[in-house]
Amino acid sequence: MPPTDAYVIQFDPVAFEIFGFAIHWYGITYLAAFSLGWMLTRYLARTHPGWKVKPEQVDDLLFYMGLGVILGGRIGYLLFYDMGNIINEPTLTDSLIRLISIHKGGMSFHGGFLGVMLALWFYNRKYRHGYFVIVDMMAIIAPIGLLAGRVGNFINGELWGKPTDVAWAMIFPHANPNPGIEMDLPRHPTPLYEAALEGVVLFIVIWIFARKDRPTMAISGVFALGYGLARTFVEFYRLPDAHIGYLAFGWLTMGMVLSAPLIVVGMILLWYAYNRKKVQKA
Repeated sequence: MPPTDAYVIQFDPVAFEIFGFAIHWYGITYLAAFSLGWMLTRYLARTHPGWKVKPEQVDDLLFYMGLGVILGGRIGYLLFYDMGNIINEPTLTDSLIRLISIHKGGMSFHGGFLGVMLALWFYNRKYRHGYFVIVDMMAIIAPIGLLAGRVGNFINGELWGKPTDVAWAMIFPHANPNPGIEMDLPRHPTPLYEAALEGVVLFIVIWIFARKDRPTMAISGVFALGYGLARTFVEFYRLPDAHIGYLAFGWLTMGMVLSAPLIVVGMILLWYAYNRKKVQKA
């Protein structure tokens, strides 16, 4: 029997207004993540002199990373999950408006990941610290952004899971396609699952791993592998986007397909990081 007292997700996505301009919780969560990420990255720059990243260079680093996250995340979502709606927009202006409507949700981690990788390449061209030195540093703070994004998803009542009768099931009103006809079913609160695994757990694992000196690429490998496994696990409980559905077998989702390369890349980076000297001698 589904729990009759399941919590209903009914937050107002607008936190407050300033002169008639709505400030959304989704944007606030990202702002909080960048602020915390900035402070933590400056701390890492001070405490890891071997990386040769000066604290004053962190401002530029976070600027490049922020552009990568926002542009890559939004463009990635449109390409991977929303291309049909983009094509069907009546005018180019409408398509551009859909592109910049970040406050309505619709950010792809995989697109943001690619955007950050490209942005860090440009950053390294300027400072030349070593590409994977910078990627390793960013891998430590990346779970903070993932946590913030999933909290924003939860507040927006999106990315809901499959119907369930677990004691912590929650009702997502937007998941009901026919209000008044079909009952609102309690569902897995998958944004919270992802916040816990991709945000809290992954951050703790990487932070502990990075406390000791590790070969370059190893921290990046742990992040890629950890995220890929966590995302794939949650995808078994999360419903795919309605306009995409399952890709095959009645369970394979786009999220799983996009996470599989990260798992492979993570294992390759870890293997290469610890075997690089052997490979170079061969």
